[in-house]
Amino acid sequence: MNKQRAIEISESPVMANVTYQGMQIYIQQVDAQNETARIYPLGQPENELSVPLDSLTEH
Repeated sequence: MNKQRAIEISESPVMANVTYQGMQIYIQQVDAQNETARIYPLGQPENELSVPLDSLTEH
C-alpha cells in the first residue's frame, strides 16, 4: 500500500477493507518517515503491531 493511501485510510471515519497477512486490520497510525503503520486485527486492539506499509493490502 502506498504511504498517502495509508494516511487517508487512517484519518478517514469510514472503515476500509485492509488486510495484513490475510487478516482484516485497522490502521491506527502511519509513520510516513519510516513507511510503517501501527495496526491491530479487527476486534483485537490489544494485539497492536508495527508493520511495513508494503505489507498491507486494500481490497
